[in-house]
Amino acid sequence: MIDVKALVLTGYGLNCDYETAYALKLSGAAARRVHINALIDGTVSLKDFQIMVFGGGFSWGDDHGAGVVQAVRMKTNLGEKIMEFIDAGNLVLGICNGFQTLVNLGLLPGFDRDYTQRSVAMTFNDCGNFRDQWVTLKIASTSPCIFTAGLDTLELPVRHGEGKFYADESTIRRLIDEKQVVARYAMPDGRSADLKFPFNPNGSVYDIAGICDPSGRIFGLMPHPEAFNHPTNHPDWTRIKETLKRGGGKGEDSPTVGIRIFKNAVEYIRNK
Repeated sequence: MIDVKALVLTGYGLNCDYETAYALKLSGAAARRVHINALIDGTVSLKDFQIMVFGGGFSWGDDHGAGVVQAVRMKTNLGEKIMEFIDAGNLVLGICNGFQTLVNLGLLPGFDRDYTQRSVAMTFNDCGNFRDQWVTLKIASTSPCIFTAGLDTLELPVRHGEGKFYADESTIRRLIDEKQVVARYAMPDGRSADLKFPFNPNGSVYDIAGICDPSGRIFGLMPHPEAFNHPTNHPDWTRIKETLKRGGGKGEDSPTVGIRIFKNAVEYIRNK
């Protein structure tokens, strides 16, 4: 069994690195928090890892827009190395601010495997304020996304002020046709949210909460899987536990859906 090594970016306003590294460790990876400067000055090499995670937070205080400064700094200093990392068949995950950064870098949506063009945007929530809540997501079973294999309907928390996914009609249609829309905001019963607030917390076009590149190896989503690393993270965990108990099950022996997203990545690398 190979030792799967995951890099979790930290520094300059990022604040979800500890939880993300912890979730990766629970999933069987050797996770390491790495400051962006360590990659830029060469102290740490991307070649030593198979999974790279752009985590949540407020990189550079979201000056000039969420994820913009981080994207510019990384593209300027690490652009070629990131391309080499992707070409080697490795995995990239962007969560919340990380998703915003991937979009600004052009790594998503990556049409025709072109990871240099920015064609979609993340902008301010339609509600006009920061949203901190749990949402229901519907996962597209036909998506090639490595991270969501075997998942259908799940709940995760969001916490963002610029989470609205936006693109022109032709780009949205292409994302749908090429099965790159991975996760959509949904009603509690799994039906489409149809832009209804607060089920769609930000007004994202087509209820889009996450997309992947054509290979399924680069995935970005606004909700936080690392924040659901234990059953007790869920706000209704006591009710869920009692329901499972009355049904004859325990439930807590199985990994949460948040951990399953990371486990899918780890198992993919092991089975490559």
